Amino acid sequence: MEGNVKLECIQGDITQQSDLDAVVNAANAELRTGGGVAGAIHRAAGPELDEACRPMAPIRPGDAVISPAFGLPNKKIIHCLGPVYNIDKPSDELLAKCYRNALWLADEEGLGSVGFPAISTGAFGYPLEEAANVTADAIHSVLSDLTSVMLIRMVLFSGNDLQVFRRAFHMGR
Repeated sequence: MEGNVKLECIQGDITQQSDLDAVVNAANAELRTGGGVAGAIHRAAGPELDEACRPMAPIRPGDAVISPAFGLPNKKIIHCLGPVYNIDKPSDELLAKCYRNALWLADEEGLGSVGFPAISTGAFGYPLEEAANVTADAIHSVLSDLTSVMLIRMVLFSGNDLQVFRRAFHMGR
């Protein structure tokens, strides 16, 4: 617990977080299906997600937009465009902006819980440990601003990712 907000890091599938109000999509600028997290979320949500996202695109690194979750077990999907490491600069500020903007958007929507993947650490090439530290700092920086979000969960795909993020958040096993 950080104040009134519970922080968790788990190993799992972002599309299977049925107890969360919203999950975050590590989106591309056009908010279309792709590889990694974006592909998994679009496949699980169904073709309605692509249709809903088209009018909101394109987005820029650090931006966050929200859509219904369609076939996912959540109410909403928050789409964030993370930076391509060392191309979109300053990469650290843009990555932090993703997490802050997603949390502020969730809070404005009255959502109580949000699940995040490790944004930008796949095809966008952000080094995992550096991304984990930026993520932890960004999330901690907005905790006192949140009024409805009471649970923030990092949903990491691999055991290694989980270990790195738990260290960044100063969590035990």
